[in-house]
Amino acid sequence: MPEIELSAGVVEYQDTGGDGPVLVFLHGLTIDSTVWRKVLPELSGAYRCVLPTLPLGSHRRPMRADADLSLRGLALLMGEFLERLDLREVTLVLNDWGGGQVLIAEGGAERVSRLVLTACEAFDNYPPGLSGRAIAAAASIPGGLWLTMQLLRLRAMRRAPGSWGWMSKRPVPDDVMDGWFRPATTQRAIRRDLGKYARSTPPKAVLLDWAERMRTFDGPVLVAWATEDRLMPRDHGRRLAELFPDARLVEIDDSYTLIPEDRPEALAAAIRTFMQTPPR
Repeated sequence: MPEIELSAGVVEYQDTGGDGPVLVFLHGLTIDSTVWRKVLPELSGAYRCVLPTLPLGSHRRPMRADADLSLRGLALLMGEFLERLDLREVTLVLNDWGGGQVLIAEGGAERVSRLVLTACEAFDNYPPGLSGRAIAAAASIPGGLWLTMQLLRLRAMRRAPGSWGWMSKRPVPDDVMDGWFRPATTQRAIRRDLGKYARSTPPKAVLLDWAERMRTFDGPVLVAWATEDRLMPRDHGRRLAELFPDARLVEIDDSYTLIPEDRPEALAAAIRTFMQTPPR
């Protein structure tokens, strides 16, 4: 897998190459870019797809000990990633993690021309649901993240209500989840990085201010929301679509948060239509 040296450390990424428009896919906490493995074949022929592995707990290369891995710090790191690879006119595709919105709010939209917000954190919903709050709570207790990751080796724990079982309506294959959880299960430095992020959620007033500042983004926005999501309120999809001057909302049935897992064909079709639609 290619890698690039950034200010926080080495970030691995996948790049399908090609001359098509650039789609940059981001993933969520304790998940890596394989969450997009079902969507990628539907889009990679027409688009250059770039998938960084964010330092959110499933990365294999620990970051520097002094790296800023807060929500804001990781958002700005993604801006650095786009700049270092000289990616331009990027369509930024989010799922689960909402940090890409923080990049926009912090004035990092110069390389981003379009946004796809796929069932992700928004407004003050950081961290989302019981699983997100459980990670944050575990990170505040000595040994808490180690214990959490050991429990997630158990298949029953992974699919338990309130755990990762509420992330996808259909079980994620064991080998995929093993890959997601292995780094933080086996490497103390990865748990250190994960803990930095999990303890970094700012006050709600800051989160809501970031959301309000996103109004300045005037590029096309696709909001793809799951109607049965248990972590990202359905109302947030509508509110996000109303926030931007050029946004459209597509609701996808029969899915939880991980739409790329539950309904990859429907999501890929929505992205293709969106990419072919001219700005208003």
